[in-house]
Amino acid sequence: MQGLTLRNTLRKALGLASLVAAIATPALAADKLTYFTWSGYELPAFNKSFLKEHPDGVETSVFSDDDEAFTKVKAGFHPDLAHPCYDKIARWNKEGLLQPIDTKRIKNWDTIFPVFKDLPDIQAGDGKVWMVPWDWGNTSILYRTDLVKDPAPSWNLLWDKQYAGRLATIDAVHDTPVVAAIMAGVNPFDMSPADLEKVAAKLREQRPLLRAYTTDMTSVEQSLASGELVAAMTWNASATALKKQGAKVEFMKPKEGMLTWACGFVMLKDAKNVDLAYDFINSRLEGDSGKELITQYGYGSASKAAFDLVPKEELDRLQLPADPNVVLKSTVFTGPMKQNDELAKMFEKIKAGG
Repeated sequence: MQGLTLRNTLRKALGLASLVAAIATPALAADKLTYFTWSGYELPAFNKSFLKEHPDGVETSVFSDDDEAFTKVKAGFHPDLAHPCYDKIARWNKEGLLQPIDTKRIKNWDTIFPVFKDLPDIQAGDGKVWMVPWDWGNTSILYRTDLVKDPAPSWNLLWDKQYAGRLATIDAVHDTPVVAAIMAGVNPFDMSPADLEKVAAKLREQRPLLRAYTTDMTSVEQSLASGELVAAMTWNASATALKKQGAKVEFMKPKEGMLTWACGFVMLKDAKNVDLAYDFINSRLEGDSGKELITQYGYGSASKAAFDLVPKEELDRLQLPADPNVVLKSTVFTGPMKQNDELAKMFEKIKAGG
């Protein structure tokens, strides 16, 4: 009996000790992938198989443009995966922010269009890359066809004085200043000091005509729908969204060329959840995930497998060819900008009235 009492006392003591330990030491949270991306790219439909395997397994933070993302990560924010665009990869790499991604662990690597997976700045050697391409799209002018009658197919529409106060453009170095460079007749990706001055003059000419510089595409879409804006620089997704709403809009094909961009996943050097990161990338590269990207936003998937799931009639409606090479023949591909920092400073100055 004394032995039983002793055992019961010991059991109670151990139970109490466990309770005290549980109170003193919070339960360890399940591992979560931290993902840093553009607003709108956090949709569960883009990574269904990942969430099936890892319910509640991803925590997403969003940025409004690549420069904001770069600045935040450089300042000490530590996600596992980020989603910048190709033209910024060399910059991230130069700062030592990335670790190579092993393509042998990317199940659908071979489905990625060669034009994207062979981009020079993503190559890390020995079957590794600095970025896994996932999405691509265009930047152009979205305009109200009932308020802007038969405009010439040109970026000049965003410099047209008759629409002063009813125009908007994107507040990002790799968008508006690139177009200004094209219109000034200089190479946007490698500019001399004299070239930079030409771009500055073109941006100063445009500034008083604009209602806004913005990356808030929801507000732009609302303003176009209401007629407050008659034309704005946007991405494919805004054209897709407004057409679904029945708005009278068209996504222009400027004679000088739309801008075409490609973005993808990079793994941060100090990523804590590397295996989850690979699972997430693999999920995003499944054909069904890319199909969702195409049909919901009108963006192109980097994977041919996604295009194989979308009917040609739907692609025609979205003005999206199944082969990105078709687009690239008539557009300006946004690559690394050698004078990015100088251009960024100049752009900020001009926006402020300088």
